[in-house]
Amino acid sequence: MDHAERQPRKRGWRFVLLALVLAVAISGLVRSLWLDVYFIPSESMEPLLGTGDRILVSRTDFAADPIRRGDIVVFDGRGTFAPLNSGKGPLADAVGALGHWLGLTGSDTTYVKRVIGLPGDHVVCCGAGGKLTVNGQPLEEPYIYPGDTPSEEKFDVIVPQDRLWLMGDHRSRSADSRSLLGAPGGGMVPLERVIGRPVQILWPLDRFAALPRPAQATPSKNGQ
Repeated sequence: MDHAERQPRKRGWRFVLLALVLAVAISGLVRSLWLDVYFIPSESMEPLLGTGDRILVSRTDFAADPIRRGDIVVFDGRGTFAPLNSGKGPLADAVGALGHWLGLTGSDTTYVKRVIGLPGDHVVCCGAGGKLTVNGQPLEEPYIYPGDTPSEEKFDVIVPQDRLWLMGDHRSRSADSRSLLGAPGGGMVPLERVIGRPVQILWPLDRFAALPRPAQATPSKNGQ
């Protein structure tokens, strides 16, 4: 009788284990192809995104409608914002990747910033009135953190083809394209490194909100 009871219990645990493995596999597939969750580790995108926010990121939004000026993007910063190799070793990298995948920690190589310059854009700080200019036109930036200026650092860049000029909304707290002007690539992030667009704040619950896509900030010199 005891042996007969143990057999269903074993089958029950096997079923639970199989269901768990399938759930993880399906979650991994969804997160690699359609939607993923990321942790915001810093204040660089305040006031829109705060430290500790968990955001839902669509990997497919830009497939139907290409990246526009003013979009917020999540991207892999390896080779631009971060070294290609962390130098921490494979075990530390694996632990960090697991914590990131579970949404418990941020990533040392994944960033979220706002698109200021598209390929071919001429971006300057600053024009008349202290505003950034894109292709000679002043950029209206209502999203900038209250009290911040568009930039304390002066720059004059032309964005290469297939790259983006990216900046945080909390300009005085953001390490972004400005910080890498003297580095290889000049702080410009390849389009192929973009992971997707944040579409929802998931956590904390009192900040649960959709993140609608903004209209393009200003027309470019070719009228697009």
